[in-house]
Amino acid sequence: MAVNMKGKSLVSINDLTLEEIYQIFDVSKTLKEKKLTGESHKILDGKTLGMIFAKPSTRTRISFETGIYQLGGIGMYFGPNDLQLGKSENIHDTAKVLSRYLDGIMIRTFAHKDVVDLAHYSSIPVINGLTDLLHPCQVLTDLFTILEKRRTFSGLKFAYLGDGNNMAHSLLHGCSKVGLDLAISTPSGYKPNEQIVKNAMKNAKYMGSKVEIIDDPVEAVKNADIVYTDVWASMGQESEASERRNHFMNYQVNSDLVKNAKEDYLFMHCLPAHRGDEVTDEVADSLNSIIFDEAENRLHVQKAVMALVM
Repeated sequence: MAVNMKGKSLVSINDLTLEEIYQIFDVSKTLKEKKLTGESHKILDGKTLGMIFAKPSTRTRISFETGIYQLGGIGMYFGPNDLQLGKSENIHDTAKVLSRYLDGIMIRTFAHKDVVDLAHYSSIPVINGLTDLLHPCQVLTDLFTILEKRRTFSGLKFAYLGDGNNMAHSLLHGCSKVGLDLAISTPSGYKPNEQIVKNAMKNAKYMGSKVEIIDDPVEAVKNADIVYTDVWASMGQESEASERRNHFMNYQVNSDLVKNAKEDYLFMHCLPAHRGDEVTDEVADSLNSIIFDEAENRLHVQKAVMALVM
């Protein structure tokens, strides 16, 4: 049964019901088919999306800007110096003003609280394009891509290796919501947020699946259907890159490690990849790798989110 998501913000996957998640997948599939067959789908004709970027991005900007255009609307890009958000104008006032001009807002920024506050004070939907805490659009895309390839989540094991960062957090939310077994392996000192882990374990218990936080990367990858990694030093952590490389080298996804996964495992990465660090070329370019299918699907899934909430 279709649920009405009009006007709903997407701040966290944990805020979505299972019905809403599957509705996003259904609409993503439909819009992808329309794009591939050249069928017009200007669902958001005349609508305007404001795109706020405190953090630059290749995939996020291009996928949202292309997506809103394909849906019949327009996207307005605001870089770090284009708005007074949090500088000479507070978030409350900015949200109220933008709500009078726009039909939706996508924001990619550092502090998660900025997205929470923007969504709270806006009368139009706000879509989280990434914060230091969460990356919901990417994980919805990852789950949609797995569903395309495997047709189900039931009985699958998902292994994530690396930093307990925003990707790990949204994977905890997303995998536990859909009943996908999740093993996260990170070095000591880089574990994911404890409260998010607790929330995920609660979701998993309800769905009859498992969430495990494992020190040993080999154990995490053992019999995995999906192997996933992310950069070791995210934007804003460049000064820590050398230190982090020393801590994370045992968590590199390479040909020796993936021998522990199932033979037909899928390799995934949210990109950009630092090849030679978190993943080797041999794995990233292997027949098991679906990183570019995954990247393409950002367009289709974000179009679905925009179409549903705007």
